[in-house]
Amino acid sequence: MPSVVADTHAVVWYEEASPRLSPAALAAMQSAAGSGGQVYVSSVSMVEIAYLIEKGRLAADMFDRILQVLQQPGSDLAEITFTVAMAETLRRIPSSIVPDMPDRMIAATALYLNLPLVTADARLQVAPLVTIW
Repeated sequence: MPSVVADTHAVVWYEEASPRLSPAALAAMQSAAGSGGQVYVSSVSMVEIAYLIEKGRLAADMFDRILQVLQQPGSDLAEITFTVAMAETLRRIPSSIVPDMPDRMIAATALYLNLPLVTADARLQVAPLVTIW
């Protein structure tokens, strides 16, 4: 499988080896990493992770754990920065379907890169992009 973009919860569950990550999502992420592709983690996801830690919804060390993996040479995960071109693509994802701006930004990243988005989010699954769950 080619590269994929991982939604915030997907990258957290991947890092935790959580059973909450669906078999199809895990297979897609492992396949992308194993075939020379990448599992892209949006810079937006890193902001969300910091926010969720502040709210007590994620373990205090999660940001540093994912950051460490992102910085390792040959890592399964690779950071992708949100760009102006992706912001243009964001306009193709209706706010009536995906009202949460960070979700729209991550979806726009996948749409811009023409890659599937690994997500459990039902709203993103009906947005105009390819999703895996």
